[in-house]
Amino acid sequence: MADTAFLRIEGVSKTFGTFQAVRDVTLSVAQGEIFALLGGSGCGKTTLLRMLAGFEEPTAGRIYLDGKDMAGVPPWLRPVHMMFQSYALFPHMTVETNVAYGLKHEAMSNAQRADRVREMLDLVQLTQFAKRKPHQISGGQRQRVALARALARQPKLLLLDEPLAALDKKLREHTQFELMSIQERTGVTFIVVTHDQEEAMTLADRIAVMDKGEVRQVGSPTEVYEFPANRFVASFIGSITTFAATVVGREDGQLRLKVADFGTEVLARDVAGITEGQAVTLALRPEKITISQARPEAANVVEGVVKDLAYFGKDSLYRITLPSGALVQVHAVNARRGDEAARVADWDDKVWLSFEPGAAIVLGD
Repeated sequence: MADTAFLRIEGVSKTFGTFQAVRDVTLSVAQGEIFALLGGSGCGKTTLLRMLAGFEEPTAGRIYLDGKDMAGVPPWLRPVHMMFQSYALFPHMTVETNVAYGLKHEAMSNAQRADRVREMLDLVQLTQFAKRKPHQISGGQRQRVALARALARQPKLLLLDEPLAALDKKLREHTQFELMSIQERTGVTFIVVTHDQEEAMTLADRIAVMDKGEVRQVGSPTEVYEFPANRFVASFIGSITTFAATVVGREDGQLRLKVADFGTEVLARDVAGITEGQAVTLALRPEKITISQARPEAANVVEGVVKDLAYFGKDSLYRITLPSGALVQVHAVNARRGDEAARVADWDDKVWLSFEPGAAIVLGD
């Protein structure tokens, strides 16, 4: 076939009784890519991962890895390794024997096996912990032991099921960059399953957003965040406020929308396929909106009153009530230090919200 993708998933579905867990999924993944399957619980992402590993067979469709059809190929004969959320380390074994365990049945001498284990421990920076047991190292270190064991067999494809879920926030953030560095050095293709949007956005070259067994959008982190294909993706990725709107015209490459909640018309980036008179959804991300107490000179300006605010240190969140009663969320970065600089406005203050046409997301679906 002409498609040279390293991993091809073609029309794959999986049914359990009357329940369809995965529906007609088609994806292509390049060699050396970190690809994330992102979605909430029950969306089908783990079922799809298990089919890639060979633990489940598709009800319909085909999976090709490096040009080979995986139909009927058992898990132990696939050039694939799966790293589980629990890490599944043997508590009675040391770090090095855990890493070596996956090499027991490889055709190599004891010296070659020992060299491979040392190489993997060097890769994940755990050489000094080789003689310790899992309970004697941290959660982040246990995660790296599991990764070293998975990579020791030199798989073509590494599947990671919620790999950082057991770690606390700071350690998770640090380990994300370690994973990216290790993947870059090994060149192994990673498929990461996660429900954590920030994790997917940080780790992945591309993301497939899943819902009810279907892929709703595939793209880079920038594409799925800045240019969501539908309302589900827009609301699932990051914070967003949506409004019913109607397209009333086009001018200078922009859409003019009538938004009842605003009591005025606004300009938005033009979208192919949107027609005049069409009912659409206007979506605004909180960091794309500017809040001020003086009316600004801007293309789109709306008046409101501060209902709630929260101070998070690096930024503040404002919930603004519009004259219609609708609520808008706005993030303001706290760029300066000090009590007065920490907030733009206070509770019950009248404020003005403004946003550029390019910041307005118009969704027909």
